[in-house]
Amino acid sequence: MSEDEGKTAPEPQAQCLCMGVGPKVTSMLQCGSESAREHLRNARVEFLKAIRTLVDERIEYLTRTEKKGTAVPVE
Repeated sequence: MSEDEGKTAPEPQAQCLCMGVGPKVTSMLQCGSESAREHLRNARVEFLKAIRTLVDERIEYLTRTEKKGTAVPVE
């Protein structure tokens, strides 16, 4: 009996975190349906609008002027 006999082969490991789903999703998204393509395009536009809103809100937050302290009348 050789030293390799009786040992189990190591299980193949996935090359990426997606566990092989990435290429399947990519092929699914490259569909020929015009209706599906339009929905995906609209989704990309809406995603970019959401990012723009988040950036605008952050800019507003960072550039707002805050009053520090309290005004006290002096006699």
